[in-house]
Amino acid sequence: MNLEISKDDFKNQRKYIEFLSNLNNKKKIACVKTLGCQQNVADSEKIKGILDKLGYVLSQDPEQADLIIYNTCAVRENAEDRVFGNTGALKNLKKSKKDIIIGLCGCMTQQEHIVDKIKQSYPQVDLILGTHSLHLLPELLYRVIINQKRVIDINNRDGLFPEDIPVLRDSDKKAWVPIMSGCDNFCTYCIVPYVRGRERSRASRDIINEIKDLINLGYCEITLLGQNVNSYGKGLEEKINFSQLLKNINNLPGDFEISFMTSHPKDCSKELIDTIAESNKISKHLHLPVQSGSNKILKLMNRKYNIQEYKDLVDYAKSKIKNLILSSDIIVGFPGETYEDFLETKEIIKYIKYDFLYSFIYSKRNGTIAAKMTDIVSEKEKHQWLSELLKLQEEIKKNYK
Repeated sequence: MNLEISKDDFKNQRKYIEFLSNLNNKKKIACVKTLGCQQNVADSEKIKGILDKLGYVLSQDPEQADLIIYNTCAVRENAEDRVFGNTGALKNLKKSKKDIIIGLCGCMTQQEHIVDKIKQSYPQVDLILGTHSLHLLPELLYRVIINQKRVIDINNRDGLFPEDIPVLRDSDKKAWVPIMSGCDNFCTYCIVPYVRGRERSRASRDIINEIKDLINLGYCEITLLGQNVNSYGKGLEEKINFSQLLKNINNLPGDFEISFMTSHPKDCSKELIDTIAESNKISKHLHLPVQSGSNKILKLMNRKYNIQEYKDLVDYAKSKIKNLILSSDIIVGFPGETYEDFLETKEIIKYIKYDFLYSFIYSKRNGTIAAKMTDIVSEKEKHQWLSELLKLQEEIKKNYK
């Protein structure tokens, strides 16, 4: 179901915040646990900000909590397994504390088959909300408390980018600032477009104002977040792209450093690289996920670039950015990958000589195109390949760094 986010949605939450904060005249304890990427961490800081407004005291101890929320990840199977394991362990806690509220949110809960599993096998869960419902948390909690029934909201929503959500940050020096949400790339292995939705960018004035406030508060490390930051600006009325946004931030007064993640190679432009090279506040770290060194596999992944284009981009970045730090992601054992394809991945690693490499065995995600592809390599072989890759990266760091 698709719904439109409007300004009234945000206004309506204030009455629920007022009601629940008055209801919590005796301080209650909330525990928020986060799995997944930096975007999930940023979302959890918003959840904590909302709960703080509702009168909750935050704790990391679920045993002491009156409210537990797990902010979940759907990128790999082991992350989902951890959520189910942790949620299952709360069954006894729910029996001993019948008034405790247990909630699940995030990318994992945006999937209908996951929600069906929770409904059938985890009766202790009172609240399920997807990635498009975070701004409605006060209302959804109100419904759980007043009606004493399970509440589920995994509706897709478009329209306004949710602003004015209170944020309780985990650090007083480092801050996450989302600049966009969603992804239009539809890489065949990736669940993100299905759980985060299509790309939506924040207005640059809102981003700039948030960063100004952070600078005034003494934050010195600010990271811009998006599933593909290089797509920033699409759909906005103002004519602006990611490079221009970075320039505007770089020109702000103050002693701070800006970094960002993640860049898709197909959208990483020479203009962006030039902007990084010419700046004095933008980090010289570029995370540029290659995923595979085989053109055949890149095509199967729907990555929309080839290895020569990737090499040319990295060569240009190295020629322009002094003391460039380069990192990447690699998927091992993608459906259809042969050992010969894997050897091509080793060759790109040798050619680029990454400073950091994040390598993973392919994890099948239901609902993606790759999930329907034939997987020809055994798990044992995939683990052997991953060991080879990690050994190669260690040799490169030892001999060239």
